[in-house]
Parts: sequence; structure tokens; C-alpha cells
Amino acid sequence: MKTLLLVFAASGLGLLAESQTVSTVTAEVSTEAEASSQVSAFMAPKPAASPVPAPAVPDAIIPGPDPVGSIPVSSAPPGAATAAPVPLTGNFFARFYKAYANDWTTISTDSGPAPAFRGYPAPESDPPYPFTMWPYGGSPVIGQPFTQSGPLMEALWSGPNGDWWKKSGIQIYGWLNGGMNVSTSKQGGYSNYPATYAERGNSVQLDQEVLYIERQPDTVQTDHIDWGFRISPIYGLDYRFTTAKGIFSNQLLGKNKENGFDIPMAYFDLYLPHVAQGMNIRVGRYVSLPDIEAQLAPNNYTYSHSLTYTFDCYTQSGINTTTMLSKHWLVQLGLSSGCDAAPWTSDARATVNACLGYYTHGGGDNIYFCANSINNNKYAYNNLGAYYLTWYHKFNERWHTDTESWYQFERNTPNVNNLIGQGLLENGANGAVCNQLYEVTCYAPEFAILNYVEEKLGPKDYLSFRTEFFDDIKGQRTGFKTRYSEHLIGWGHWVGSTVLFRPELRFDHAYDARAYDNGNRHSQLMFACDAIFFF
Repeated sequence: MKTLLLVFAASGLGLLAESQTVSTVTAEVSTEAEASSQVSAFMAPKPAASPVPAPAVPDAIIPGPDPVGSIPVSSAPPGAATAAPVPLTGNFFARFYKAYANDWTTISTDSGPAPAFRGYPAPESDPPYPFTMWPYGGSPVIGQPFTQSGPLMEALWSGPNGDWWKKSGIQIYGWLNGGMNVSTSKQGGYSNYPATYAERGNSVQLDQEVLYIERQPDTVQTDHIDWGFRISPIYGLDYRFTTAKGIFSNQLLGKNKENGFDIPMAYFDLYLPHVAQGMNIRVGRYVSLPDIEAQLAPNNYTYSHSLTYTFDCYTQSGINTTTMLSKHWLVQLGLSSGCDAAPWTSDARATVNACLGYYTHGGGDNIYFCANSINNNKYAYNNLGAYYLTWYHKFNERWHTDTESWYQFERNTPNVNNLIGQGLLENGANGAVCNQLYEVTCYAPEFAILNYVEEKLGPKDYLSFRTEFFDDIKGQRTGFKTRYSEHLIGWGHWVGSTVLFRPELRFDHAYDARAYDNGNRHSQLMFACDAIFFF
């Protein structure tokens, strides 16, 4: 029922837009391909730009590759008919339906120019992957265009107020996401834990139903200040991993609801093109900056998440600056209230983040270091000290790899095996298994290293191979003092650019404790699959 309500809500927004009378807009609007926004396009097929000569200056705008003389690539078999797109006419619902029909039946032969960009060309394409540029949080990807065009927006753009929507740059879109799993963990409840987000064993679950309302600043141009915003309400089981104390948190910390509501992103962007090669200032609640993975389903290669991602920082509330010094160097500085704690709570701590990215080999390599949460890091709700190092590398047009490692800790963590320490525990924040029973508190560190190897099978298909090692040295993150390893093979398959299936087979092992099946097993084998339906 919640899923249907979300679809109706999105449709209602479209009908409301239909009823608007906009008489002040007379300027010529840009085409969809010229619309500015973040590169992580969830729906529009976006081929990777071909390498072109480097500009004479770092902030030069590079036009897309010249298509003249190129042969359009079609995925249709020899002799098959190529369907032409159906014009989006009729009322809102008719246009909405036709947008899906075009996406699922049309073989694209578009040989028009790719959008202009600054810096290095995108190393990958979306689809099949969840991004085109190596990802970083806290900002749109500076110097890269946004080519998002979901069915809902296509229906609005082709309607009576379409020019207003294009002129405003505001977009409304989202997705419905659900999944299932079959696991060797047979106990009830969240028996697959610490594996996530498919943590409820042998079940079908409502993962996340998400609506985005946003405007993205144009970071390709260099002649004027621009602005943007994003609001992203989410409903489903996955709210359990986005919850920040003080923001709708009583659903989880007070009532422990199975499914819940959250707004993991609610921020304003201000883009300053004349600071270095572009600076973006973000104010509000935003996703934590580092990580290969992210909370929102389309931003990930696979359905389930690595342990490395599951047990680090999720969101922060504050201000973050992202500055592109050149096409090689990126620097980020920010001040927040800490990991997953609202500024008005007693768990808030003045927290600094400082990150540095370096691009080389034509953008095919990226090394990213991030000190994500610098404060006293004394025990509180998720008050982690966390230091990350990530490397992305493209081998060729078919293969690339992502590797991430971090070291995290909390100081003065209460000892769960000490009576006085037990009295210091905070709801929703694990204690530590300290070395000695007499210790009331202790230092609780963790270490993790994660690797993805990705193979592109075609424009709509890819394979994922994931391997990781996670050492919960004092058990503070997972609740079990043990080392873990995890191995996964997954497949991503697109239907058009609006439906994504992600089946996977995953094996987990805890070496020093029975962490799986509600504390009954050292190991777990799980088959899982989800589907994402975009609108």
C-alpha cells in the first residue's frame, strides 16, 4: 500500500504541475541533454565520453565527441526492426505510459553530440554501472553534466508547462525497490545480520521507496554563480540504516519499527565557478563523503552491502565545501555535528572532515583520502573517528576495480562485560568487549579492506566480484568480537534504463564468534535478488 501511495503521490505532483499557468517564461530553454545536474544519473542511458585532447587550460569546456562519420551502435540482432520513439502526446498519464514504452521498446540510434564537460571524460557509463565518474560525496561532480531524464520528467517536459520545468531545472523522480533472499540462516528476525540490507533471512522485503525533488547547479559553465537543492524522502526497511539521532529517530530507537520514514538528504548547494576551477558549498543533511557504496539503492553495484560499508558513518548535518583545484586535484573541507547525530541532540559534536582526491591516467585512476570525522571521538551515538583510503582503476573498456580501506575507532567505549560499564551504554550504540573484565571503558578500533572487480558484459549487463576482510577488534560495530570475510558474485541487468535486476550469491564467515543466524553460526550462504523500478 505504501508503494502504491508513493506512485500516486508522484503522479499527483505531475497533475498539479499540469494545472499551473506560467505566463512569465518567455526565454528559450535548453534541451534535456544540456540540463545541468549531478552525473550519477539513475535512469538515462549515458555512454561514456570518448577521450579527447586535453584543454589548454584546466577549466576549458570540452564539447562532446563529434558524431559525424560515426556508425550508430544498435543492440538489436541483425535484421531486427528498430522501433522509433513514440511522440509523448495526450494527457499526463498517456505521456507517462509512452515514456516507459519508449524506454522498453526503442533501440537508440542517437548519434547527436554528447554533453560538454570540463576536466577528464567520464571513465564509465550509466547504465550499466551506477555512476559515470568515480564517486565522491558532499557535492555534485564538478565539471560534469547531468543527463537525468526519468519517465515522470519526460511526461512533464512534454506537457503544457514543459518549458517552465526545463527552464527551472527542477526535477522530480525516484524509484521503488524491493528484494528477496534465501539463506542458510534459519532463525527468525534479522538472522542474516551482520549481512545487510537483506538482513531478514529467507524473506521478501520492502527495501526503499524513494522520491527525489531537486535542482542541480550547472558546474560545467564558468561564467555565473548557480544553486541547487535536494530533498529525498525514503520509506521502507532501509530507514534502519539512514537514521540519525534526533531526526525521526524515535521510529527506530524508541519503537524499533520494521519499516519507517526518513529524509537522509535535505540540503542546499551554492556553486562558485570562479574559486579555483569551481567550488560547491553544501549546507544541510547529506550522505557521508567517502565510500564506494551509498545508502540509495541505485548508487550500488549490488543489492546487499559490504560489511565495510554497513558499519561506518551514514549521514552528516553541517556545511561542506568541495573545490576542484585542477582536473587532477580535488579538496573537500567541512564542519558537521558528527556522524548520524542532529545538531540539536546531546550526542552532537563539532566535527571536521578533510578529504583529498587525485585523478591521473586520463581520469582512469583516482586516489581518494578522507578524514571523515575529526573530533574527540569519545563514546556517543556513532561518534566514530574514521580515516579512509580509496582507489579506483580502469583497466580497459571492459574491466575496472575499486578498493577501499578504513580505520575507525571510539574512545572510552563502555565494557559490555563490566557492570559499571553496562550502565554507561546508550540506546542504539554498541559497547565494546574489552580485554579485561575490570575495565569500565576501553579504546574500540576496527579495520576493513574491500575490493570490487567489475566486468562490463554489454550496455545493459555487468558482473560484480566482491571480496572483503573486516576486523571488529572489540566488537563495537557488529556486536561480535571477531574477524570476518565476505565473498560475493553478482549480476546487474537492465530493462531499458528504468528497471534493474541484481541477483547475487554471497558467502560470509566469522572466524572468532558465531555471529550469523542470531549468534548460532560462524558462516552463512545467501542468494539474494532485488529489483529497482524507476519513475
